[in-house]
Amino acid sequence: MQLILSNYQFNETATWQRPIDYNYTPVVSDMELFDQNGYDMCPLEMKYAEANQDPGKWHRPNHVALKHNWFKDEQLSNSGPHINHALCFERKGYSGEAMAQLHAHAKTNNLIYKLIKIKPKWGLDISIDYTDADGNVFELLHWEWDGFDHDEVNEKKQYMEKILQRVDWKDAADTMLKRKEEWHHLDFFSQSEWKTKFFGVEKERFKMVLWN
Repeated sequence: MQLILSNYQFNETATWQRPIDYNYTPVVSDMELFDQNGYDMCPLEMKYAEANQDPGKWHRPNHVALKHNWFKDEQLSNSGPHINHALCFERKGYSGEAMAQLHAHAKTNNLIYKLIKIKPKWGLDISIDYTDADGNVFELLHWEWDGFDHDEVNEKKQYMEKILQRVDWKDAADTMLKRKEEWHHLDFFSQSEWKTKFFGVEKERFKMVLWN
């Protein structure tokens, strides 16, 4: 497997400033399933995304986020190491006219303070899986990293790109299978720590609560 890097660069603009239609009054359902530590947008966030010409993309059914491809496979394969997903994420805050509009609506719908209090956030998420004809199935590496500072996350992106593009994923999978007894019995977080050490990358940092 050869990782092909996309040309996507994080958008350093942290906030949306354009308001939505002033004739629209947000209702309770516009704040349903608010994601306080990830990147999924609730219905009201989607309206601001559209108003600011930054529409979200479906991540999974009923999950819409600002996401872009980070890596892709050189060629798709039905066996061996392969990308499950490799994405760059963003979550916007609010300023200017959009923020003033949110404050006006929040007086009668206090749920909207959830949007008002958002800290802008950027994130990286890559998952490399493995399967073979013998029925072996496991994650080679699943690494996520979030941050509230654009420059910090962008530096981490560049750092990881250099490391990930040097990995021989087939050799790594063969070695990991031989050492299966060291990691297979571990829980999610312990496996993550074992594998980040195996690949020589920094420990994950994710699920950071985004409210001020």
